[in-house]
Amino acid sequence: MADNLPKPPPLPGRRRSFALRFISGKYQGGEFPLAPGKEVVVGRSSDLEMVLVEDMVSRRHARIFWEGDALAIEDFGSTNGTFVNGEKIKKSPLKEGDRVLVGTSILKVVTTEGTAPAPVKQDLESVAAQRRTSQVRTMSGAIEEIPLPDLLQLLSTSKKNGVLVIRTEDDVGKIYLRKGALYWAIINDLDDVPPLKSLFRMLTWQKGLFDLDPPDDDPKPNEIDVSVPELLMEGLRQIDEFAALRDQLPEPRAKIALPPLLLPPLKDLSPEELEVLQLAHNYGTLEAVLNKSPQMDLETAEALAKLFKKNYLVGV
Repeated sequence: MADNLPKPPPLPGRRRSFALRFISGKYQGGEFPLAPGKEVVVGRSSDLEMVLVEDMVSRRHARIFWEGDALAIEDFGSTNGTFVNGEKIKKSPLKEGDRVLVGTSILKVVTTEGTAPAPVKQDLESVAAQRRTSQVRTMSGAIEEIPLPDLLQLLSTSKKNGVLVIRTEDDVGKIYLRKGALYWAIINDLDDVPPLKSLFRMLTWQKGLFDLDPPDDDPKPNEIDVSVPELLMEGLRQIDEFAALRDQLPEPRAKIALPPLLLPPLKDLSPEELEVLQLAHNYGTLEAVLNKSPQMDLETAEALAKLFKKNYLVGV
């Protein structure tokens, strides 16, 4: 009878494995599988499991290993350090989504299904050879893979020098770094937009490609002198508050103007609000007012929202 027949053995489950995906640097696009239970030593020496041929990687730089079922990484006292999610580490656990900076390579911990195959050293150099161009950049990638705040934190804690160039479909932004300190920023070479305002706008970008170009030693006006963590904290706060005002404002390129008959009294406005009102009258679009205003975008947006609400401004 059917109930007395032996039951088939259960199908074996597919064990989840990890891999390191190169999302920036010389080996971008490569992926290094991590076999469960197997230690991987990373460094420049040719006899290691993961060989990264670049000057900022030590001969024996770090090891990635298992503690039971958990993945971890340990730095071997390397010259330039190992970073996990922007923090310099001696030893740290690793989980899915973590980002590791070794030399100029950013690696993301990803999961794969099944047992990882044995990695082949030559694969990474093949990736590097395919990406090689006449102009050598130390770092490149996509901000979909590593959001700009995370990238800036990594570059800051690893004390990188250079110009971070971010290209989107519409804009080109540049962020200038000196020993990890962010000291200037510009979008589309618009000199009339202050560097801090330019930086905070770039933090809103969700798509685009980045390259870390060589340093630019030319002097810059109005250099930023605030730590990267403080900049990111304040920038993200302002972005959130600006987003909350967005439905009270017209589209960036929509025409705006004073009404034909201005009824509310000008004496009720602050000097900053009067300045924004004059900019609206002179330039006629939200985008131009935000660019021309000496105030940050959030402060200008707050003034504009009040001016529309109180009928000092109208859409055209």
